Order: sequence, then structure tokens, then C-alpha cells
Amino acid sequence: HSVSRASPNLTFVPACLPPDPVEVEELQRFVSNSKRLFVMTGAGISTESGIPDYRSEGVGLYARTDRRPVQHAEFVRSASARQRYWARNFVGWPQFSSHQPNNAHLVLRDWEKLGKLHWLVTQNVDALHTKAGSQRITELHGCTHRVFCLACGDRILRSELQAHFEALNPTWKAEAFGVAPDGDVFLTDEQVRNFQVPACHKCGGILKPDVTFFGDTVSQEKVSFVHQRLAESDSMLVAGSSMQVYSGYRFALAAREKKLPIAVLNIGPTRLDHFASLKLNSRCGELLPLIV
Repeated sequence: HSVSRASPNLTFVPACLPPDPVEVEELQRFVSNSKRLFVMTGAGISTESGIPDYRSEGVGLYARTDRRPVQHAEFVRSASARQRYWARNFVGWPQFSSHQPNNAHLVLRDWEKLGKLHWLVTQNVDALHTKAGSQRITELHGCTHRVFCLACGDRILRSELQAHFEALNPTWKAEAFGVAPDGDVFLTDEQVRNFQVPACHKCGGILKPDVTFFGDTVSQEKVSFVHQRLAESDSMLVAGSSMQVYSGYRFALAAREKKLPIAVLNIGPTRLDHFASLKLNSRCGELLPLIV
């Protein structure tokens, strides 16, 4: 593999044992037997790049704080919810956007180049697979690096929006209290109060990150497209996801219905454990590079 051995950031990775040689052998056999592998990744593949997840035991956002991610309906309905979201996102963006892919992302890119990986579906919104060079990819929940207008549909890059924020808030400063999974940080209501949020420069509409917020649904078009890619595949690997969110879990159910072998690589239990052919309890960035 042309994998540069970046040393992982383990701040948000749950403790686990090193890969068991027997497990390595089992996953090697699984991958070797696959000709058209369908891979689904979740937050657990990005934790080694220093991005926290929601559900990991002890280190996930839900374990560490009582914070909850923004709900779709609240963002659309409430100007103050949008102000709070964008202020936090503005402060967190420079750090969040600078995160780099880790060994697991690079291995999956290499598998694609070798023709082993048929399609990659990620539930993550961090663009790390794209940064790694993956091309046969669907970002199931969108990507925080893109922004669109809810009224006219105009799209801009999130990096472009950062400049608009800076122009509107030249003297606004805020000290962050910790990082959250989706590129935002924790701020107090007091800090957020005077933050100015730009409107769409074309129509004056509401700008929203191109991601599926909690309480929103993935478009039927995207779901159908992913089902088609799964139908062309002969096995499924889930890496770094507990599959608690139905939008991703439905594809595992479809794979089970098609009687495809399913391997799960995740620290901690998942919704697939009772029907997966193989369950591995290791770090993605530690185990995947061992597979030839």
C-alpha cells in the first residue's frame, strides 16, 4: 500500500486491544473472497484523524457532554438557532477543515484503485474520504464543505462563506469550549448574541450546510442510487459505525436480504452484530492497513 504512516490522534478513540492475528486472517479471507466490495463508513473511521464522534463509550460527545446536535426543523424555523449554529461553526471551521485523512481512509482509496472496492458510502460529513482521493463515493449525509440556499438552491463552498462571516463580524471574537463532531465548538449564549449571519447573496434566502441534520431525511434519489450500487456488489464491509442511524442501517438490512456476507469493524457493539458474518473489535486505522 502507498499508505503514509501518519501517527493517529487517539483522543476520541475508545480503548481497545491491538488486532488479534486470527481476526486479521479472517478479515483478509473476507476481503480476498470479495470481488466487488461495498463499504460503508461511519464516525469511527474519522476519530483517528482527531474528529470526535457522538456515541463512542466514554469519549463520544453524548458521553462527555449533554450537548445535542442541531435539529433540522429548529434550524429552518429559528433565526436564533441558525445564529447559534453558524457562530459555533465559524469558530470551529479553521480547525475542522484542516483535519487530514488517516491510514484507514488511504487504504480504502487504494482498494478502489485496485478495483477491489466497488462503492464507498460514508455517513460522515468531514470530506476526509475525498481528501484521501476516493472517487467511487456517496456522501450519504452530505458534506460540511458545501453550503446551499434553502430558497434558490445556489451553492457555495464553506471556505468562501468563512470570508463572508469575517467581513460581517470584524471585531467579534469567541473562545471555544471544546470541539463537537460536526465542525462546531461549544459557545455560550452570551458569546453568540452579536454574531451576524449572512444571507444568500443571490436571493437573500437562508444558508444551510449541505448536510442532513438530525430529523431530516436523505433524498429518495440518493437512497435509490446507493441501493443500485449495493445490488452490483458481492459483499459488505462496515467500518467505524454502530449503525444506530436508520439511513445507513437500511443498507445493511438490504445486504442481509440479498444474503451478502457482511463484515463489521467497529470498537463496541453495533446493530449488525447478531447477523454479521464477521465482527472485529479493532481500530480501523490499525487493522485495515494489515489487509493485502
